[in-house]
Amino acid sequence: MDPPLGSAVDPTLDQPWNRQRLRSNNEWLLLERLRTTGPASRAQLARDSGLSKPTVSAALASLEQAGLAREAGLLAPERGRIAVLYEPDPTAGHVLGIDIGRDWLRIAVADLVGGITARRDVPNRGRTADAVADAVIATAHAAIAEAGLTPEQVVHAAIGTPGVWDESQQRVRYAPNLPGWGRPGLFDRIRAGLDSAISVHNDANLAALGEYARGSGVGSSVFVYLLIGTGLGMGVVSGGKLRQGAHGTAGEIGFLPLPTPPGSAPGTRATLESAASAESVLRTARELGLRCVTTAKEVFDSARAGDPIALAAVQHEAEQLAYAVAVVSCVLDPDVVVLGGGIGHSADLLLGRVERALHDLTPLRPRLAPSLLGEDAVLIGALSTALRTARPEVFHRRSAATGRP
Repeated sequence: MDPPLGSAVDPTLDQPWNRQRLRSNNEWLLLERLRTTGPASRAQLARDSGLSKPTVSAALASLEQAGLAREAGLLAPERGRIAVLYEPDPTAGHVLGIDIGRDWLRIAVADLVGGITARRDVPNRGRTADAVADAVIATAHAAIAEAGLTPEQVVHAAIGTPGVWDESQQRVRYAPNLPGWGRPGLFDRIRAGLDSAISVHNDANLAALGEYARGSGVGSSVFVYLLIGTGLGMGVVSGGKLRQGAHGTAGEIGFLPLPTPPGSAPGTRATLESAASAESVLRTARELGLRCVTTAKEVFDSARAGDPIALAAVQHEAEQLAYAVAVVSCVLDPDVVVLGGGIGHSADLLLGRVERALHDLTPLRPRLAPSLLGEDAVLIGALSTALRTARPEVFHRRSAATGRP
């Protein structure tokens, strides 16, 4: 089975020790065992957890009563009695994952075991920040309705966006590719429109989490995801945890200043994002004489067809990305660097060129890999993040509804 989306923390850790907490701990332990390794019988759960069979039976009865677990079929061994199998009840709660990009809005609804029940991908045609926010709300409601749910059945919505979320000011900073996106109150508008609890996250960070859970980053000790598209961002997962830095700006590699070419005007300062994003690919191709292209995708398509100017533009992009990987390797020493985002879709043209350029820059050479999740990386990371919040919350709510603290 696929690795589970989201690893929730034990919701009972901050409770005082008592008999109720012990029972709650046992129930949470068994529910997480069922979620991470699949359906199991009472006897299997007792063996795996070290709990007694009566304790397991009582915990499963409580989980069933709370609507958190359910029967999943029968196990008929060659010897012994037929055993009932149990699994988490996926309908116990639902979450939203939202990926807000300059060109596309991608929104999905998932049940509590991570199964996607509805999804909407729509072009982002909003010309103002408010228009984009309203499009997010409308698309989310359409996805919720498609899943056969009402908004109040959504426990949590995790939103991926360019820029850095400022928790103290409740707004996004450093998102120049979405004009007006840093306006205070914008996400209050989204929260009110969704009528759900929300959390806001950098898109590259979510993509790194998604790729770490289900893509090229699985099993990595230090994993870096480069999100190369309209902008340039980076997510870092170390020891299974996202690394965001002291102010949430770890990974904002697009701001890395580049050496100023000789003869440049005073005050001129280029950044890595200006040299390695999709627009720079298009700009380079046009400067080299390829006038008929209008997007970076067209440049890569022309390169695949053998156009020498397009190939030169691709080579220039590979050299800029190699510089980024060299800097990251010196600081983080990752074992894997994944190329993702819109430009990452052209890894077939880029990986070999980036690798060769990297060898000319530094003796530090992490493994380079294409994204396995493609355009879904941010959305998968958003769902994973929403589930990490929702699972313990649903456990607490439903347990309390049965009369247990």
